[in-house]
Amino acid sequence: MPDEDFVSRLKGHTPRSGVSPEEAREQFSSLYFQYQERDLPGMEKVNIRDDLSGFFIRDRRVCDRGILLFLHGGGFTVGSTRDHLGLIAALGRAAGTAVFSVDYRLAPEHCFPASLFDSVAGYRFLIDEGYDPEQIIPAGISAGGTLALGLALYARDEGLPLPGGVIAMSPAVDMLFPGDSVARNRDLDWIPSERLHAIRETYLAGSDPRDPRASPVYADLFGFPPLLVQAGTHEVLFDDISHFVEKAALQGVQVTFEKYPGMFHCWQIFGREVPEAEMAISSAGKFTKELVYTDIH
Repeated sequence: MPDEDFVSRLKGHTPRSGVSPEEAREQFSSLYFQYQERDLPGMEKVNIRDDLSGFFIRDRRVCDRGILLFLHGGGFTVGSTRDHLGLIAALGRAAGTAVFSVDYRLAPEHCFPASLFDSVAGYRFLIDEGYDPEQIIPAGISAGGTLALGLALYARDEGLPLPGGVIAMSPAVDMLFPGDSVARNRDLDWIPSERLHAIRETYLAGSDPRDPRASPVYADLFGFPPLLVQAGTHEVLFDDISHFVEKAALQGVQVTFEKYPGMFHCWQIFGREVPEAEMAISSAGKFTKELVYTDIH
């Protein structure tokens, strides 16, 4: 379990109000780079569209079967593939697959639903490249977890083939942020409630926070693919995530909910400081293998 000093250090790196988007993104990347593993893999950049890039990350030890479609975190306003590369590499090794990460457009320049449409474009790109949809596993952390859920909902509703499963790490599932844990865990997590409200205002820019594409908790989840959700009990989002999981189970979704005692938002990023990060990544890898190597395991 992390010490209070570590969580306090993280609190000091949350994007400050009043800074430009460029400054906020630089602050965020600087924080995440501090905790990356040292030996990072290379990235193969491809153009999904002229204004949208994706990156293949392939470890020499992985197989060619199946692929993780990774969607980074950052509250829909900051973040990139590069500053999540340590987590991406670890997930790929644990799953035994390559990873394809989408650098979706960010708010405030590109508000909802631009990031969702970019995530779907990444999914379509992989299908066009010949990947079997059932062997594509969208996996995201924080805002990326929301987008992974939204991608699967979009595919179901628009008649696209469904992915084989979804991994959502610390997702934001309700843009109203109504859970009691927002107040209960205020001093235990590094994401202040003010940041949540700022994300809603900047990302949604007046769109309905109850739109299921933005807040999956309001969606009809019938027919959703197998789902792995991870949350820390000290997250401000914990109650919202728990409510979403309960709804998914009631609507017949094959859902696995992993609750990590004492963990804060996005602890999976900080494996050099938090042993529970490796546990979460290993579990995500096992979940992926069980879906894409069904004839082996």
